[in-house]
Amino acid sequence: MSGSPTARSQMFSSLRHRNARLFFLGLLVSNVGTWMQMTATSLVVYELTGNATDTGINLFCQFLPMLLLGSWAGAVADRRNKRRMAILTQALQAVQALTLGVVYLAGWANLPTIYLLSVVLGVVNAFDNPARRGFVIELVEPNEISNAISLNTAVMTGSRIVGPALAAFLKGPLGAGWLFIANGLSFVAILWPLLAIDKSGLQPVVAAKRGGTPVRDALRFITRDRRLLVVFVVFTLVGTFAFNYSVSLLKIADVRFGDRRMFGILLASTGVGSLIGSLLTAARETVSTRWFYGNGLLLGVSGLALAWAPNTWAAILISIPVGMGGAAFIAGQNAIVQQDSPPDMRGRLLALGAVAFLGSTPIGSPITGWIADHVGASWSLAYGSVITLTAVSVGIVVRLRSHGGGDVPAHEHELAAMQVDRGH
Repeated sequence: MSGSPTARSQMFSSLRHRNARLFFLGLLVSNVGTWMQMTATSLVVYELTGNATDTGINLFCQFLPMLLLGSWAGAVADRRNKRRMAILTQALQAVQALTLGVVYLAGWANLPTIYLLSVVLGVVNAFDNPARRGFVIELVEPNEISNAISLNTAVMTGSRIVGPALAAFLKGPLGAGWLFIANGLSFVAILWPLLAIDKSGLQPVVAAKRGGTPVRDALRFITRDRRLLVVFVVFTLVGTFAFNYSVSLLKIADVRFGDRRMFGILLASTGVGSLIGSLLTAARETVSTRWFYGNGLLLGVSGLALAWAPNTWAAILISIPVGMGGAAFIAGQNAIVQQDSPPDMRGRLLALGAVAFLGSTPIGSPITGWIADHVGASWSLAYGSVITLTAVSVGIVVRLRSHGGGDVPAHEHELAAMQVDRGH
């Protein structure tokens, strides 16, 4: 049972390592600033034009580099020292935030400038994502990888409890520019543990060999395992259309509830649910596809309920299961892939997961913005929920028809075949 002492111990098992404690604490502080900047940027773009489509275009600019570069960046991360790579990418993100703050305070902020800086952030994030997430695995013992991945998701999504709420209530008195500056300074919190970490306590990871076809090897690994392939397809569809909250919730807050500050509050409420979902996933010794699909259903059903919430309090409460299902769905996919992957391919598979989830945003966000502006605010959230329920239902049917509904990972002979393929 998830409430048992054993489960609670399992939930935080990674934190017995000093390196992991330092890293996750710094990541939490830094990501509060990141969510604060993301929320403030969406508000600034929306205030400039009043169109949700423009907010979607800004997200298109931010996440297009992940779509174009993500898989290659994962191959780069597999061949490099992930800690050093993360130090560089985190420092560059700090520079981008400080630049955005200076631009806004100087009165130079307009759509083209914001779009350009979003592209810059996207390029850096494309390399940061596989490096930082791959480095998390080096902080713990091999049997704790699933827990570390889930705790990483808990920190990343749990920071949404504070960051968006701060943006909603501080943007008025302080202005967006100072929120961007504050985010730039918050990167000190993650850079310090990356620099001060005890390298002797890290778990050695086999670096991928240079040359060959690293991205195609990762794709072949997924396609050879029907279970992983279906998980990836479902994850991509849901990631493309169901997680565009920076567009849909902003429009709902403005049109349905008449208060743009509700945008930050709703994001914070989903953050509460995200923390719960991530920690529940972390408490599981292994993560099954049943957990993955079950939380996909929770995400879809609660998303439909949130789309037509009758009042603000109902919307705030319903946002919690939306965040819970979404975070457990994401953490479940990450854990399933990492449990089954060879060590020298984890960076590439993490990158492919990021491409499926974040890299699909350039497709989903503009569509969501157009629906919000021309069909209705509620439908900008509801259509993604319908797609989620459809994709997850198909995934469940495939799961039940394969291997009697059980979770069957890649067999040892398939892993060996991949090792041979990587040698050619």
